[in-house]
Formats: sequence, structure tokens, C-alpha cells
Amino acid sequence: MNSPYTVPVADLEARDQSSFLFRVYAQLTAAVALFVGLQVWFFQTGMAETIARALLSVSWLVILGGFILLSWLASMLAVPSVSRPLQYIGFLAYVVIEAIIFVPLLYVADQSAPGVIASAAQVTLGGFFLLTAVVVTTGKDFSFLRTFLVWGGSFGLAAIVAAVLMGFQLGTWFSVAMILLAGASVLYTTSNVLRSYPRDADVAAAMQLFAGIALMFWYVLQLFMGSRR
Repeated sequence: MNSPYTVPVADLEARDQSSFLFRVYAQLTAAVALFVGLQVWFFQTGMAETIARALLSVSWLVILGGFILLSWLASMLAVPSVSRPLQYIGFLAYVVIEAIIFVPLLYVADQSAPGVIASAAQVTLGGFFLLTAVVVTTGKDFSFLRTFLVWGGSFGLAAIVAAVLMGFQLGTWFSVAMILLAGASVLYTTSNVLRSYPRDADVAAAMQLFAGIALMFWYVLQLFMGSRR
């Protein structure tokens, strides 16, 4: 017999489903607020310039590799099999890592295209809410997107590595493709959150949704910056 904590959320009573979803989206909201708060602090204290210059002086492949490794370690802490405090530590670490790696992009955007950050944030959040509404209102199972996400993510990573090594720009269409990939990630994760996540996996669910939002924001911002040039 399954433990009540491993039963998929779709099989729980309505009250337990509501409790699970409240925890997921409350934690997601807190993560977004922390991300924004860290960026405000970085820029107001002048740390943003220091961080940006430090990261921009290092090969992007080194930064990308470090980000992937640290993100993987943080995600390993956010799984239900570890204690709740460690899950929260993993999630917190992931948000901080995302906040730091975003600094160079935000710094350049703030210097070269004032106002574009707010516009990109509005579009990203609007897109997230729209995609969430699609899953909720249609009740469709988007688990079929997993293959697309695996191959799309692999292609995207390979393209980034090739661009860094060969010194070419990925351009507008790559940003568009990655925005679509991020949108698919939100659809896939939201569908899983409503259907198959166990009710003790709320931290992992919130982290996955946050990752999708962060990916979408990164490429929406790059797209908007490109249109200002």
C-alpha cells in the first residue's frame, strides 16, 4: 500500500489537493519575490556592477558549467526524500544562484535599454499565468511534452556551447525557440503538479515552476533587448 505522501495529488481528496497547490504556489511566489528583492539589493548597493564585471570576465562556458552543477546539487536537496529544512535550503540556494547569474544580463539591459526589464518581466508573468490557465481550464495532460523538452533542451545547450566556442551570435530566432521551450516547460510542469506529483513534493514542484519562469524571463529579455538595437 502506498504511503499517503507518495500518492499522486490527483488521487487525493479535494481538501488535500487544495492544500498542496496552495503550498506550491505560495512557495513559488516567495521565490519570485526573493529573486526580485535580491536584484533590487544588488543594484541599490552597487554589487550588481561588481558581480557583472566579475562574471563577464570569465568564460561563459565556465559559468554555465558551474550553474548547471550547482543547480543540480540544489535540486537534489529539494526532493521529498530529504528533510523539509534541507528542501528549503536547496530551493533557497537555487533562487540565489539564479539571481546571481542573471546580474550580467540585467546590468547590460539596464545600461543599454532602460525600461526593457520591466516590460520583459510583465510579459513573462503574463505568459506564465496564461499557460497555467490553459492547463487548469482544459484539464489536458501535457506529459507528452517531455520528449520535446529533453531534445529541445539538449539542442539549446549544444547551440550555446557552439556559439561560445565559435564566437557567433545565436540571434532572435534562438530566443524565440527558447521562449517556446520555456512555455512548454511551464505547461509540462503545471500539468504534472496537478496530476502526478506526490503531496510532499511541493518544494520540488515550486522549484521546477520557478526554473521555467526564469528561463522564459531570460530569453524574453534578450528578445526585447535585441529589438531595441
